[in-house]
Parts: sequence; structure tokens; C-alpha cells
Amino acid sequence: MLIGLIYRHVTASFFSNVLLTSHSLCSLTLIHIWPHSPASMAMYHTPPFNATPSPSPTMNLSKFHSLLPMCLSKLSLQKRRFTAHSNLTQTQRKISLKNPKNFTIRASSNSKLSPNRKIIIICSALTVTLAIANRVLYKLALVPLKQYPFFLAQLSTFGYVVIYFSILYMRHRAGIVTNEMLAVPKSRFMAVGVLEALGVASGMASAAMLPGPVIPMLNQTFLVWQLAFSTFILGRRYSLNQMLGCLLVAAGVAIAVTSGRNAGHMLSGAEFRWPAIMIASCAFQAGASIIKEYIFLDAAKRLKGKSLDIFVVNSFGSGFQALFVILFLPFLSNLKGITLAQLPSYLRNGAGCFLNIGGNKAGCDGAPLLPLLYIATNMAFNISLLNLVKNSSAVVASLAVMLSVPASIYILSLPLPYLPESASLSPFFLFGSVVLLMGLSLYNLPLPAKEDSKTV
Repeated sequence: MLIGLIYRHVTASFFSNVLLTSHSLCSLTLIHIWPHSPASMAMYHTPPFNATPSPSPTMNLSKFHSLLPMCLSKLSLQKRRFTAHSNLTQTQRKISLKNPKNFTIRASSNSKLSPNRKIIIICSALTVTLAIANRVLYKLALVPLKQYPFFLAQLSTFGYVVIYFSILYMRHRAGIVTNEMLAVPKSRFMAVGVLEALGVASGMASAAMLPGPVIPMLNQTFLVWQLAFSTFILGRRYSLNQMLGCLLVAAGVAIAVTSGRNAGHMLSGAEFRWPAIMIASCAFQAGASIIKEYIFLDAAKRLKGKSLDIFVVNSFGSGFQALFVILFLPFLSNLKGITLAQLPSYLRNGAGCFLNIGGNKAGCDGAPLLPLLYIATNMAFNISLLNLVKNSSAVVASLAVMLSVPASIYILSLPLPYLPESASLSPFFLFGSVVLLMGLSLYNLPLPAKEDSKTV
């Protein structure tokens, strides 16, 4: 009996070891031929194996290659569902699968705005606010200096030069502005100065002769010019809806301007050359903004990825602008019928009206407060606008400015201090404004993401 118990115990141990060895080898073999990687295998709960004992009491363990057919024939897998747990969201979702070959994972995350996108949104909101104040104060500043717009242009330009170069000097001393930034080519700043001098002087000359609500309307041709210049200078390409939006903007401006003259409102008392000069001034300023954007793009390559400080662009651009305003003044003064011999007395009378000592000068009410408010607001607006150009693009900056158009038109049509007479908005003018806003909306329609970086 004792011998029988020993024999039974040895036989059971032998079969147990054989089955365990077969189990391990089959597991390794199945894992090796499984069509997923070890990382993907960790997602599944491996089902247990049920082994059926071999009818033969003996096995040849030296031939391991015979184990694979035996494993496949003698071992069976339980039919169980594979489960996977996803931690892609805050709540854990359980995914049940009957067929692992059809296994699919869909991830959704509530992505937050990137820091650069937040900066663009904040800068855009600030630019829109300053744009509204700038447009309103632009017209109010020309009320006391209606006869002296070139003096205001010269005054504001020299004011920018003094302030911008003072800030640039302090930033250079602080190490923010490097010598490499100051060494960028100055020929492009000269081109910016020429265009801005023409744009500022001609714009102020025409704005002094135009009704307030017309000025924001005519300024929207800025986008049309900018679109054309960025295509030729920067090599950008635009979608169909953007081009149609620009055409609607141009059509809205044309409807508002031409119908206003026919209806006896707004432009009925203004000569046709003043709207044309305002549109030309927008072309000059649009060209300057595109060159500024090109300066930033080129400086990023020259400075090995570093960003060019905006006060370098502002300072040198304003310096050349002040220079060319002086050079162009004899030519531009002819727009107001001022000869070269009358120019010194014109500037002297303009300075007297601006100072308005005692407040007794006729037609100079509001000076110097309104011109100084405009200069301060315009300076803040230029810094904000250029910062937006730096962080995004010139077209994005112009679109942010254009959001101020409806509010500016409405405010300038109301009775304002030093502008007590409200402007009458004709139905055709309102229709042109609606067409213009439709063009801006069409331009801003979201576009599907494209790999082509040159498509705006």
C-alpha cells in the first residue's frame, strides 16, 4: 500500500510538471504569434487556459516543436469580453469589445487656449478699444485745427520721434534692445517713413474736410490695399471668401460714398477729391504696415529666432516719417492752396491756434486739449497695433481695427463736444455700411486647416 501511495504521488507530480511546462510554452508561443505589441497586450485581461489531460501517461519533453500542435489542439480559450479603461477624460469610461480586431479608441480633450493665442485675443480687444477712441479723437482734434492739418501732422510726428527714441534709449540701457536689433537694415525703415508721411499728411488734409461718419467708412479700403500688397510683397495667397469679402468691402464704401452725394447728405458739401485723397492715404498706410511685417519676419532670421523689439521699428519709422513730412510739406500744402512763400506763416498760425493761449482765438476752441488727447491715444493705438502685428500678422491687425467701424460710425453721427451738429445717416449710407460689414464677416469666416503656410 505504501508503494502504491508513493507511485501515485510521483505520477501526479510528473503530470503536474508536464502540464505547467506545456502551459508556459503555449503561453509564450501564443504571445509570440499574437499580432499586437507587448504594450498593446497590456491593455487586455488575458483569459485563463483550460488544459485537457493527455490520454498518454508519458510525454517526450525533448521535442519542443511538438508542443505547439499539442497546445493548439489540447488547449482551449474561454470566450470572454476584452475590456479597456481610458483615462483621457476626468471620468473613467469602460469600453467593452467582443472583437479585438475592431478595437478603436477615440480621444477627446478640452484643449485650453495656447499662451500665444491668449496674447492675440487680449491685444485684439485692446486694439479695438483704442481704435474707437482714436477715430473719434482724430476728428475732434481736427475741429480746432481744421485749417492747419499739416501742422497737426508735423506736431504728432515729432512728438512720436521724441517719445519713441526716449523709450528706445531706456530699453537699450536695460539690455532689452540689443546692438544686433539696432543693426537691422535702415532702408526698409526709410520706405516705411516715406509711405507713412504721405499717408498721415494726406489723411489729415482730407479728414478735416469730410464728415465724421465718412472717415471710418473710407478707411476700410485699407484692407483691400493691404490684401493686394501682401500678395505681391509677402507672396501670400487668400481664399475665395476672403477675396469676395474684400470686394464687398469696396462695394460698401462705393455705395456709401456715391449715394451720400446723390441723397444730399454727408458728402453733398464736400468735393470729390477729398474722398479720393483719403482712399489714397489708406493705400500708403497699408503699404507701410506690410513693410513693417516684412521687417519683423526678416529680423527673426537675422537675429536667429529672436523677436525684434517694436520700439526699434516705431522709433526709426517715426524718425524717417518726420524727415519726409518736412520734405513733402511744400508739395502737400498745395492740396490746401498754400504756396511755398505762405508756408512759414501757415505753420506759425497753426502753432498759435494749437497753443490757444487765453482761449480767445476764433475757431480754435478745444485746443490744445483735443490735439494732445488724440496724440496720446494715437501713440497707444500704434503701439498696440504694432504689437498685434508682431504676434500675429498685419491682416489680423487690420481686421481687429475694422471691428471698431460700426461703433465709430455711430458715435461720430451723434452730437459731440465741439461737434454739436449730428450727421444724418441716409438709408443708402446705412445700406453701404451693411454691405461693408457683410464683407468683413465673409472675410472672417473660419477656414479648414491647411498645411500650406502661405495661405492666410
